[in-house]
Formats: sequence, C-alpha cells, structure tokens
Amino acid sequence: MIADIGQISLLIAFGAAAYAAIASLVGAVQNRPAATASARNAILVIFPLVAVSSAAIIYSLLAGDFSLQYVANVSSLGMPTYLKVTALWGGQAGSLLFWNLLLAVFLFAAMLRQWRGEEHLIPLVIFVLAVTQGFFLLVSNFLENPFTRLPFIPADGQGLNPLLRHPGMIIHPPMLYLGFVSLTIPYAFAMASLIKGDVDDGWIRITRRWTLVGWLFLSLGLILGGRWAYDVLGWGGYWAWDPVENASFMPWLAATAFLHSVMIQEKRGMFRLWNMGLIILTFCLMIYGTFIVRSGVITSVHSFAQSPIGPYFFGFLCLVFFGSLVLIILRLDQFKSSHHISSFLSREAAFLFNNYIFLSILVATFIGTTFPILSELVTGEKMNVGEPYYEKVNGPLFAALLLLMGVAPLTMWYRSSAQRLQMSLRWPALVTTIFIAVLYFVIPLHGWGSPLGLWIITFSTILTLLEFGKGTHARMKGKGESVWVAFSSLMARNRRRYGGYWIHLGVLVMAFGIIGVEFYQQQTQIRLATGQSLSLGRYTMTFNGMREYAGADDLLITEANLSLYDNGRLVKTLTPRNELYTRTRQPMTIPDLRATIGEDFYVLIVNWEGFSANAATFRAYFNPLINWVWAGGFIFIIGTLIAAWPDPVDEKVKAAAQISALQPAAGD
Repeated sequence: MIADIGQISLLIAFGAAAYAAIASLVGAVQNRPAATASARNAILVIFPLVAVSSAAIIYSLLAGDFSLQYVANVSSLGMPTYLKVTALWGGQAGSLLFWNLLLAVFLFAAMLRQWRGEEHLIPLVIFVLAVTQGFFLLVSNFLENPFTRLPFIPADGQGLNPLLRHPGMIIHPPMLYLGFVSLTIPYAFAMASLIKGDVDDGWIRITRRWTLVGWLFLSLGLILGGRWAYDVLGWGGYWAWDPVENASFMPWLAATAFLHSVMIQEKRGMFRLWNMGLIILTFCLMIYGTFIVRSGVITSVHSFAQSPIGPYFFGFLCLVFFGSLVLIILRLDQFKSSHHISSFLSREAAFLFNNYIFLSILVATFIGTTFPILSELVTGEKMNVGEPYYEKVNGPLFAALLLLMGVAPLTMWYRSSAQRLQMSLRWPALVTTIFIAVLYFVIPLHGWGSPLGLWIITFSTILTLLEFGKGTHARMKGKGESVWVAFSSLMARNRRRYGGYWIHLGVLVMAFGIIGVEFYQQQTQIRLATGQSLSLGRYTMTFNGMREYAGADDLLITEANLSLYDNGRLVKTLTPRNELYTRTRQPMTIPDLRATIGEDFYVLIVNWEGFSANAATFRAYFNPLINWVWAGGFIFIIGTLIAAWPDPVDEKVKAAAQISALQPAAGD
C-alpha cells in the first residue's frame, strides 16, 4: 500500500513537470502571466510529491518489503537502520529518485523567490527547469522505477554494496548530487537570457550565489570522495584519476573557471561569451558525468551496473549541448563588448589565462576519461588511460595555475606597471628561494619536480598571506583598529574577495600535501609470519597474529594484529582487516593507519594464508603530508562559506539594479 502511494506520487510529479513545461511555454510565447503562474505552482507541487515517493521507499527499506526489487537488491534484515535509510541512494533506481528529490528542492526554493527585475525571464526559466526535472522523472517512472515488484518475495535481501557501508559514502553522494542539481538554476537563467537575447550581466548577478553554493557542495563531494577512497579502497592515496572521479571533477573545473570569469563581466562587461559557454559546459558535463556513471559504458569501482538508461541520457545530453550551441550562434553578435584587454599585465588578462589553464586541464581529463569509450568504438577493446598520463599532462598545468593564483591578485584592472609588479614579486621570490635552499639540506628534494613545486606553492602562499597582511595593516593605520578587529572587519566588508583568498590558501595547503605524497611516498609489500617485522621510513611493524570473528548481518571479519614502532617506541596497535559478506560473497579490504600532522603509516592485508600457515602478506605505505590534503580541504570549504555569505556591498549593488530595472515600468 505504501509503495503504491509512492508510485502514484512519482507519476503525478512527472505529470506536473510536463504541465509546467507546456504552461510556461504558453506564458512565454503568448505573454500570459496566468499561464506562467500556473506553471510556477506546478513546479512547487513536484517537491512534496517526490518527497512522498522518497518517504515510501525509505519506509519500505526500513520495513524490509522485499517484494520491491530495489529493496531486495540494496537492503537486508540484518542491516543497521541508518544504512537502510541511506540505501535510498545505494542503487541505481533509488539514487535517481533521490536526485529527483534534491532537484525538486532547489526548484521549489527558486520558485519561492520573487526575482524582481528579472520577471521577463521567469517563464523561460520555468520551462528549462520543468524540462530538466521532467526528464529525470521520466527516467524514474519508466526506466529505473524503484517501485518495480518481484514475481516472488525473497526471505531476505542482498544487502547494501560493501563499498557503500562507510561514513564517507553515506555523505559523499548527497554532496555531489546537491552540487550537480543546484547548477540547474544558473543554467536555466542562462538559457532564458540566451533565448530572450538579453545576455548582459543580469542573469549572472542573480544566480552567482546559486552557482557558488553548487560549487561548494561539489567541492565537498570531491573531498569526501577522496577520503572515502583513502579509507576503503586500499589505494594508499586520495585520488587515482578513476573515470567516475573525473566525471565529478570536470564540471567542478568548468564551474571554477566560470566563478572566476564572471568577475570580469561584472567589472568590465567583458567575457560574456566565455561565461555563457562555461555555464552551459558545466551543465553538459553534469549530464555527461551522470551518463558515464549510470550507463555502464565504463568500468569503475564507483559506477552503477549496466543499465538501459544510457541512450536516454546521451540523447538528453545531445539535446542540451546542440540546442545551447545553436542559440549561442544565433545570438553571437550580442556577445560583443566595447571593452578589450589592453595589456597582458592586467587583471583581465590574468583571468583569461586562468580560463585557458582550467579548460586545458578539463580537455586533458575529458580525453583520458573518454578514451576507453573511443577505443572500444575504434578497436572493439576498452583501453584505459592510467595515472602517468594525467600526471604528465595536468601536473605542469596545475603548477601554472598555482603560480597564477599568487600573482593574479597583484595585477590591476586595465593595465599594471611592470616595474610595480616586479617590486611586489621581488622580496617574496627571494624569501621563497632561500627557504627552498635551506630545505634542500634538510630533506632530499627529488629531481627538479619537487623543488619547483615547493617553490611555486611557497611563493604563492607568501603572496596570498601578504594580501591579508596589507589589508589588515591598512585598516589598523587608517581606522586605528586592533589587529583582530581590523582583520575581522576586512573579512566582513569584502567577503567575496577575501573568501577567495581563503580558498586559494586551502588549495595551496592541499598542494603541499600532494607534493609530499607524490614525491615522498614510500611503499612495500611483504609476506610476514607471526613475529616477523618490516621497516618503512622510520617505522617498524611487527605481525602479532590473526583472528576471525562474525560482524553485523552476514559479515565475516579476518583481522590482523600489528604493533607499530616509531624509532623503537610503540606508538599504536594497527588492526587492518578483510571483510567478507557471505550472502553475496563480496570481499572488502579495510586498511588501518597511524596518522600525525606530518605523515601517515598506512597498511592493508593483501593475502592471508590461513591459521595453519600463520602468515599473511601486507602492503604498507608511508605517506608524508597526506593530512595536509584534508586540512587544506577544510580551509577551502571555510573560504567558500565566507565568499558565499551575503556581502553588504553586493546586496547594495543588487538592490540598486533591481530599482533601476523597475523604474521604466513605473513610468509607463
């Protein structure tokens, strides 16, 4: 009965989306406000309907209604309650329903706003939103329906995929989904502006914070995904350039370029075509990522199983991409600006270089990600591109981006003085060089990559910290404020600028961690009998033995006991384990580690030869500075929150723009 209510609600929601698309189109073409208002109401109805449908699935998961195919596939009687709830996004059909729910939440919030000054765009905005929501509801209703019933009722379900039974994966997918679906709002306003031929900065001004919020969630999802991979997959690292990782990373790159580029349009009226193209590209990459993750066209530990929805997502992607491209071509003349870059030593040029670098990284990543699909089309065999390709191609590009991150804030609008820029860079460059020279005698710097990378990161960090220092000193001198008051006032009065600097600092801290792992990671794999030891870095690890015991549900755990010594001092007992879910025969390897601010000692079981042999094979990693990656991610998120918080200056500009937009109407 509950499942039937959920099915009916989902079907009605699809009908509401279809009605909203038709009514909004009528409102736009015939200029009928009543039709537009009706379409808005239909969009508002979708959220409670999809919420009822989602609640019905959650109830079925908790109640163990194994007559539903989805419940039988992702749940079991012995699963903990919290895992039964999060199993909503643990499989293909449920995760698409969850996607619909989150998208409906954002559409609901968008429809509650008045959008004063942009009323002429609203009918077309509703049309784009309704078509997008309608497509995903169509998939949930007719292709991947979570309420499909089995011809028989099994006594128990298969249980959730072991890879998803981790706190990181409980949080990671919702963050990515929130990031993806929230980007629908700026895309809808961009398309409405494009159709109307109104490509000024109005649509950017009203949707910038929506984009920033989506980018925040996408960033959180990427960081949490890296931590999940580190804790669960036994890679010994945080990123492996897996195709599904890349599918989330590529829209993040496009959105990041967009958030930088919009500043130029707001300040100088330039980069209009860039910004329209970047927001369309971001949305297309979101659909593309969904396509490759859910269609089964690539092999990944992250992806869903083979599914019939692939052609539909590919068709929707083609519709969005080519439809947007045609509209841009038709409106090409309206993107021209009277302003041009007058000097390569200007802030406008720095942002243009920034865009080129981001897009270069994106193109390289796209080629590597899509290569298995292309190779299969040409040769009939899937050939994957490995980490060496990404590191060789993207490594120098990221280095250039980090350098630009430090230098760009020193440039001026229109034109910068080469002499002034040289003076600003001279002392930070000298201090950085001295620091790297001293570091050379403290730790071994491998080849030229390690010292160059550390030089760029240190140089940009000094320049970024100086921006905080100069602003704080100016307030202390001009207003007589104390250091803390001056600093906090600086943050409060220009959140967008200094929030951006905090984001840069977070990226630079993460880059320090990446240098540590990429250049100084040590690893070994060895077979140990009870009582034997291995040495790695300054650590010694002794194998004490194994034990087997039953876990929750159908879990069988084989756990090693290892004593870890730091220069002869016992610092921790490590217990890496292998988990076997006996119902599905799915194994999991769970590492254990000893973490400090300076490094991690990370170990996992590769093979256990049984109690009779009393021996096991272990793989151990020494990961210097790995925790700087997570610390940098935390700083990054704090910076994004600062930048996204309403800025008094921005609010005044927005209010003035709305008043200006309303004045002609008042005079009619």
